[in-house]
Amino acid sequence: VNANGVSFFIQKGANADEQKRANDLALLASEARNFTANLLGTVPDVPIRIVAVRRGAGFSSGGTVFVDESAVRRQKIDSQTAMTIAEAVAKIWIGNAVSVNGDGFGVIREGLARYVATQFLEKQFGKNIADIERLRQRTAYAAVVKRDSPLSMVSPIDDYYYPTVANKGAMIWRLLAKRIGQDEFFNVVRSQMNDGNLNLSELRSAFATQKELLDYSFDQVTETNLLVGVPQLNGAETKIALRNLGAIDAVAVNVVATTAGGEKLTAQSTIPAKKFGEINFKTPNKIVRAEIDSDKLYPQTDYSDDVAPREFEETDAILVVKRSFDQQDFIKAEKNSRLALQAAPRFDDIRTWLARALYAQGKTADAEKEFRAVLDEKLPTARSLAWANVGLGEIALKNNQNAQATKFFEEAIKANAEYGASLAARSGINKSDSAVSVDDTIKSFFAQFDKAALSGRKADVNALVVSGEMARFSDGISGQAQEWNTRVVRVNKLDANTVLAEVNLKIRLLNKAAESGTAVFLLTKVGGGWKLSGVEIFEVR
Repeated sequence: VNANGVSFFIQKGANADEQKRANDLALLASEARNFTANLLGTVPDVPIRIVAVRRGAGFSSGGTVFVDESAVRRQKIDSQTAMTIAEAVAKIWIGNAVSVNGDGFGVIREGLARYVATQFLEKQFGKNIADIERLRQRTAYAAVVKRDSPLSMVSPIDDYYYPTVANKGAMIWRLLAKRIGQDEFFNVVRSQMNDGNLNLSELRSAFATQKELLDYSFDQVTETNLLVGVPQLNGAETKIALRNLGAIDAVAVNVVATTAGGEKLTAQSTIPAKKFGEINFKTPNKIVRAEIDSDKLYPQTDYSDDVAPREFEETDAILVVKRSFDQQDFIKAEKNSRLALQAAPRFDDIRTWLARALYAQGKTADAEKEFRAVLDEKLPTARSLAWANVGLGEIALKNNQNAQATKFFEEAIKANAEYGASLAARSGINKSDSAVSVDDTIKSFFAQFDKAALSGRKADVNALVVSGEMARFSDGISGQAQEWNTRVVRVNKLDANTVLAEVNLKIRLLNKAAESGTAVFLLTKVGGGWKLSGVEIFEVR
């Protein structure tokens, strides 16, 4: 598929919907290229190639980017694929046409590329959507903030390298651009790129007016934490206490106050390093919530105390909601989801958990509304797409709308986003659609595989497995299988040469008890015959 000079390499036999999605992704890459050229200068003479792959998604170099092959099967573009493409396009300039080296190079190659990519998503999908991506980025950074190193010293050998240089780096570049203006920021970056090389030392010198900020941001670990107090009514105004635990001043920080009627009031304040501050709102309405640094410009050690009264004890709202859901406290999961959505209404991951909590409580109509809202989002995660389809499928099944339920479950399976969602979708579709015909060649293959598994000869098993794939699986069967019986339940065609085969297994391995359950195998056509190339689900107990 080719669109505006971007090539998308897709699997053979892709259907019309998959080709359309590939075209959409190619057009997205083209838009990202035009956007990035406005910021970083003339487009390098490098072709953009997007390759759908089963493994290695996210890798990019020299204009070639690997994306998950499932991305073209999903009903819309998902956020991770969009971000992967946007970052890969930015890296055509940063790290390819212009070399990036020296101490702290990752802050430029990963961090600046992520900042540019997120700016593109803001232009393409709107600020609300880009803010959700920024929320995901700072949540990922918050998970490692208390054990990271200064950005000028961190190395790829550190396990926190990418969460730090990419996410904290993007935040620093955004903060710097906010202080001096985005146009001026990219004017300086372009001037530094003119010699074909970018390094952190030269960039820091070019932004000499912001030396204090950059010295702290790059040479020290994060210790900034901005806190806000509970609003206190004092006559005709409400006072809100502020505090900065960091080593640099928090300059022109936005503080947002929310009234009982839902009105939002914004004011700015500069809070000196290691000191307290205060801000007053003159309003007759009661202020019930206050938030400091509402734009979330500053990297911090803890974001949960940016809000008063405090809503959560940790930064990751998904973790808070999921914990309640896993404990089957669905009322608390609903409450926490609604709290999180007040601050981030477009957070599709949280809305999915809300819908699931509502459905678990039997609030079917409300759950359906929320699941559909997830599918209507501009740029949801693949995981959200999968679970929303599972939820809608279960609701349709409950209403005896089997044909509609089957369509939703099929979409969840095609999304291929999360093990649990795929397993739930398969369980649902077996209830909604029992009339399934299976290709005789696939039945024949599994009959042959059953015999090979029981033969005790490793060569017989390996002959039915794609070379280089599933070595541990085949080794675990060879000479160990005392019973191995496969019944094919359903087959999902992925392309002309690849299918997913859902089977019921009854097995017994040497010196072990008999086991049974569901498995999903990936089959690939090689030389005119089928071979095993992957195990997607294995629920055999």
